[in-house]
Amino acid sequence: MMVDLNGYAIFAKVAELGGFTAAADALGQSKSMISRQVSALEDQLGVRLLNRTTRRISLTEAGTVVFERAQRIVAEAEEAAAEANCVEGAVRGLLRINAPMSFGIHQLGPVMPAFLARYPELNVDLVLNDRRVDLIEEGFDVSLRISALQDSSLIARQLAPVERTIVGAPAYFDKHGVPKRPVDLEAHDFILYTLLARPNLLEMENAQGEKEQAELKGRFLCNNADAMLEMMLAGTGLAFSPDFIVHEHLKSGALVPVLQDWTVPALTLHAIYPHSRHLAAKVRAFVDFTVEKFGPGKAPWVG
Repeated sequence: MMVDLNGYAIFAKVAELGGFTAAADALGQSKSMISRQVSALEDQLGVRLLNRTTRRISLTEAGTVVFERAQRIVAEAEEAAAEANCVEGAVRGLLRINAPMSFGIHQLGPVMPAFLARYPELNVDLVLNDRRVDLIEEGFDVSLRISALQDSSLIARQLAPVERTIVGAPAYFDKHGVPKRPVDLEAHDFILYTLLARPNLLEMENAQGEKEQAELKGRFLCNNADAMLEMMLAGTGLAFSPDFIVHEHLKSGALVPVLQDWTVPALTLHAIYPHSRHLAAKVRAFVDFTVEKFGPGKAPWVG
């Protein structure tokens, strides 16, 4: 017996949207054609799938079982189409990217025009935020993250190191002095980044293996590094800042680093994407592009 997969797909859409009219509109077909397809599937299976009244439809017991399987059939067909595009190397469609807010503004945004120019058939939806997202649940194809990795169900491509440094404006140090050891930071005003697990606690280590903790204090707490940057430049206080945000200001002298003999473990920028037997061409293209722009030895803020 030949199986009419189109009939299953149409039935799934009717069940999903709760009516023939809505399914017809979604599929661009007439209501009568949709109804005939579902009736033909019922005849083929020898069971009634839908209870029909003048006002509404509902699934029968058999319809509930078939609907679940029909959804899987449609999902498998969509995955097959996506994998076919991978094989053909077609970089097209919609690519949904998630990235940290400040990194997206300072580093990713400026290089995206080149990415779009390289792949004219590709559309990009870039979402910037600093919270941890669930790629699969929220429908992202790929994410850039600067943090420790915890989700083993994802693939991570290592890009550039991200160092974090205590920085401030020269005017601040002229007024308040320069700290010599981490413990000295407790006497200074800080701009605290609230998305850290413990924004007011800092532990540093020097080359001799000495470790010191400092409990940071500050009147200004913020969840956005760009707002913190403006406060630093104005001489309001010190901040513990990633190098990709402040490197241009360090080069110009608008900000200066302190305690350079003391460090904290570096973070790493990763490109993260879900496991798949065949990586979509659009995801592969973006990951390769990030390696080109931010890979080892290439990130503009490194060195």
